[in-house]
Amino acid sequence: MTKRPLFLAGALLLIVALALAGCGKSSWSGKELDAEASGVTLAREMARGGYQLVTTQELKSWIDQKKPMLIIDTMPLEDSYKKNHVPGAVQYEFPIPEMKEMDDAAKAKFEKFLGPDKDKTLVFYCGFVKCTRSHNAAMWAVKLGYKNVYRYPGGIKAWMEADYPVAKGDK
Repeated sequence: MTKRPLFLAGALLLIVALALAGCGKSSWSGKELDAEASGVTLAREMARGGYQLVTTQELKSWIDQKKPMLIIDTMPLEDSYKKNHVPGAVQYEFPIPEMKEMDDAAKAKFEKFLGPDKDKTLVFYCGFVKCTRSHNAAMWAVKLGYKNVYRYPGGIKAWMEADYPVAKGDK
């Protein structure tokens, strides 16, 4: 008879432990659905754009190693770039909605900005993962024939959350 109360107490402790560990029904808050949707959207944009991705830590490592690359902030100059940008980044604004077309003059201007070396490493970023300015820029760089094109999806928000230094001011 003394084993039964111990068994019940042990079972109750196990249930409480599992619930506290996140295995209970209350852990289904929907945040995973948001993460899944963002991940799938990012993967689909990457597939359409033909570029690669780089993480915050990888980009910081490349900068520290002085890897030759051009880092492009695709956010507005006045509202964003001047306030905070990745050190060494230059600014070239792109719109948010996916750009299915670009006229010849805009293509020529963008290609002149990127330069003639189609093998150089290009890293495009914007504000945060759901921002598609960097997707547009990376996608069009690939369409113009650049081969080492990366999108840094975390953008300036992830950079600042990692507590990495930021630059301020004009180009």
